[in-house]
Amino acid sequence: MSSKRKVGIVGFGHLGQYLHQAVKDSADLDVAFVWNRTTSALRETVAEQHILEDLSKFADRQPDLIVEVAHPVISSQYGEAFLAVADYMVGSPTALANQEVEDKLRTAAKHHGLYIPTGAFWGGNDIQKMADRGTLKALTVTMTKHPHSFKLNGILKEKNDAVTDRKTVLYEGSVRDLCPLAPNNVNTMAAASIAAHNLGFDGVQGRLVADPHLMDWHIVEVDVTGPGDVEAGKAFTVSTVRRNPAQVGKVTGSATYASFLSSMLGAHGRGSGVHLC
Repeated sequence: MSSKRKVGIVGFGHLGQYLHQAVKDSADLDVAFVWNRTTSALRETVAEQHILEDLSKFADRQPDLIVEVAHPVISSQYGEAFLAVADYMVGSPTALANQEVEDKLRTAAKHHGLYIPTGAFWGGNDIQKMADRGTLKALTVTMTKHPHSFKLNGILKEKNDAVTDRKTVLYEGSVRDLCPLAPNNVNTMAAASIAAHNLGFDGVQGRLVADPHLMDWHIVEVDVTGPGDVEAGKAFTVSTVRRNPAQVGKVTGSATYASFLSSMLGAHGRGSGVHLC
């Protein structure tokens, strides 16, 4: 009997394809299933026995871990059911900006783990430790990309479409309000909001910046404030800048793929509850 962990992959875009290949190449993992909204996209790459046409039948494949890399709506529709039978890694944690979704998934994570990949979020474990002790006072995450690398909704899409040759701040405010407007772009901020649980989606601040001159990078800046006198300039602070190589038009930077794989490999063995990975 195989002792390999069986992984189900939900979504088969660039990231889903990368993870599928990594599972096939792994000595410790097996493919339980691959589901995609358009099944035809799987035919040339995924073995027929691994294709799952009806996502509601996922439990028949007996997965140990289910990895979502499709869309935030998956967690809303299937997250509870996934957690009833397997560990679940949420690749689109912007879904948890909906308080109802976050609450029901936390409640459902009684027998299996709900795993949140850190992705492009640097220093997540340190920030979580500060949140655990109540010493985290403020957290701001700034993401800067070329305008063509954003997939936005509503007023943010209009503002981004209007960017010409100047660096433009598209949004500054709570991460909770930002997530529905940029569900594909701000998973890093959503992961930050889970790590900084004493601040949460309402307290963590997000800044989205479009820079038409940023041709080769996605830049993520994380600014942490801890104990001390902020007004006197004597508070604990940490600032990091992450420059992720990325082509214009790409939503995900190249270094994030390897980070996701590391998260997937670490998404097990930590029991029930919510875990960064």
